[in-house]
Amino acid sequence: MAIVAGRYNRPAMALPLSVRYGFPLRDHNTFGIEADAHAYLPVLSADALVAVRENETLAGLPRLVLGGGSNVLFTRDFAGLVLHMRSIGIEIVGEDADVTYVRAAAGENWHRFVQWTLMQGLNGLENLSLIPGSVGAAPIQNIGAYGVEVKDCFHALTAFDFETGKILALDKPDCRFGYRDSVFKNGLRDRAVILDVTFALPKRWQPNLRYADVAQELHARGLAAPTAHDISEAVIAVRTRKLPDPAVIGNAGSFFKNPVVPAMQRDALLARHPQLVSYAQPDGSFKLAAGWLIDQCGWKGKSIGAAGVYEKQALVLVNRGGASGPDIVRLAEAIQADVSARFGVMLEPEPVFVH
Repeated sequence: MAIVAGRYNRPAMALPLSVRYGFPLRDHNTFGIEADAHAYLPVLSADALVAVRENETLAGLPRLVLGGGSNVLFTRDFAGLVLHMRSIGIEIVGEDADVTYVRAAAGENWHRFVQWTLMQGLNGLENLSLIPGSVGAAPIQNIGAYGVEVKDCFHALTAFDFETGKILALDKPDCRFGYRDSVFKNGLRDRAVILDVTFALPKRWQPNLRYADVAQELHARGLAAPTAHDISEAVIAVRTRKLPDPAVIGNAGSFFKNPVVPAMQRDALLARHPQLVSYAQPDGSFKLAAGWLIDQCGWKGKSIGAAGVYEKQALVLVNRGGASGPDIVRLAEAIQADVSARFGVMLEPEPVFVH
């Protein structure tokens, strides 16, 4: 981890902060939960973050960094300052014999960014098409789908450090990526705000067709040698069939992480449940399909009040209209209890619960 020299190495501008108070967040979280922020600030540059840090009143408030709002669950009003990352911009910043380097601002829509890379003939992110959220949020969660994670094409990022007031440069080891995990959920949590992310996209690209859903979609389209664009379209088709559109029914995508268990535990479960869906991991452990576990407990399509489980994918919890954050939490806890009782596995939520 290093302090950035260059484009951010300049004195902060005198910046009037357009802070709004009592700001409604329903339209800024994909669950569509009614909640207000005590204070709200759209962030277009690092200068706004410097100004917040130097403002005695704002600096003392709890902070929540918000991107696309696709990985948060508001359980009540937020009694602090919401920093809504709204910066945009995508550019190719270099290349070498193996990769092309592409940098995107934190506020860029993730799916728009993926499609932009494909339109430039740059491959590697196609399996991550149609994942909701922003570029800046992607490394925090180390988002992944269909055999690919952000870390696979990640090169570096810059972030503002509220503790020191400096701009930090982090490479892949600095980020300590894990399954739906990174340093931003641990050592730099509540401290660093990602400003932009640079990806290294391979020039010698190989398609990743490990997941049956995508391979079957390509086969149905008669594509024996698919391009990255073909794979992106197949992923979009699969996700559209399986997952609800947040604009139609509130949700945060996959609500639970796929649990990872030791081989011995997986073998014991498989002996009792021969249809168990699991995936071998490089370290000898096994990742279990959380959606399958939930489905086996009879939750698919069920509801508790206005909080429900999506009919086509048991891994997705939905707001059927008027559900509160605590309603979603109660449903999640009931599911966790049933899965634990039947399989001895505790499911961990993916979204951040904002209290």
